[in-house]
Amino acid sequence: MSPSEPKPPTASPKTAASQPGSRPPANSASPAVVGELTKRIIGNVEHAIVGKRKQLVLSMVAWLSGGHILLEDVPGVAKTMLARAMAKSLGCKFKRVQCTPDLLPTDVTGTSIFNQKTSEFEFRPGPVFTQVLLADEINRATPRTQASLLEAMAEGRVTVDGTTHTLEKPFLVIATQNPVDHEGTFPLPEAQLDRFLMRFNLGYPSMEEEMRMLDLLQFGHPVDSLQSVASAKELLESQTEIRKVHVDPRVRQYILQIISQTRSHEDLALGGSPRATIALFRCSQAMAAIRGRGFVQPDDVKKIISPVLNHRLILRPESRLRQVTTESVVDEIIGDIAVPTIEAK
Repeated sequence: MSPSEPKPPTASPKTAASQPGSRPPANSASPAVVGELTKRIIGNVEHAIVGKRKQLVLSMVAWLSGGHILLEDVPGVAKTMLARAMAKSLGCKFKRVQCTPDLLPTDVTGTSIFNQKTSEFEFRPGPVFTQVLLADEINRATPRTQASLLEAMAEGRVTVDGTTHTLEKPFLVIATQNPVDHEGTFPLPEAQLDRFLMRFNLGYPSMEEEMRMLDLLQFGHPVDSLQSVASAKELLESQTEIRKVHVDPRVRQYILQIISQTRSHEDLALGGSPRATIALFRCSQAMAAIRGRGFVQPDDVKKIISPVLNHRLILRPESRLRQVTTESVVDEIIGDIAVPTIEAK
């Protein structure tokens, strides 16, 4: 997970940023700690999830960045197992909501029930009061129910009957949707898609991976026997540490150029929002820390740009008819922008 790279010398951010070609300032041992924590969690999850190392890394990037994940994939590729395995690896509470057209907002957030003994209303929390929430087939829920998750995802709290309840940290929403069966679904609006830090798919396993999966499942599901290998406290500390990862002004400019190009590209009706800029910035910090570095390289940005941007960009109708995809547009933009050089001495 963490390639061996020279350790940066100790320097102040101001000095390093002001010298062209100089190495960014050293962080403490925190990037190594974050990298070790990530390696421990992913290694544990891989006892139950086979052949999804790239997706597990992206999931950890999202969790460390404090964001939420949208999995768009066909049924039966271990989307639910991924969420359960990550929760168990950290000893976090896990709940699942099966989204259907008759699901009400109160079925997610909770409601107040009148207690005849005390003659008072008592709040009964819904499944959103957890640490890892799986919203299965979220596009089958009505827009009103989909919106009930917005406050929880954006602010980590829920307001019911005028009373605000704070959710326990860390809080992660993993939502799934089926890209094949669109009958009886309510597509997520652009504003809600933008709330998800990343969107990616798991994909089908190879024959070798599926053979290994059959061996693991012969006597029961391995996710049931998973033990926690880290704590929620460690994750929260890592979420704080990644914000200390240095981002050189040239890398910041590189991120801004990419977002700016999406707003003026001829194939796009809607480019990246300022929230997309922040997401790209934060995820690049997390990716660098996972690799054991205290500074961001342009390659860290490239690794996460597709899952961070693809669901936030809207193609023009004529471009869609020409079979243009958001992935191809992002690749074109990256190819047109000069990559800054961050030297390691």
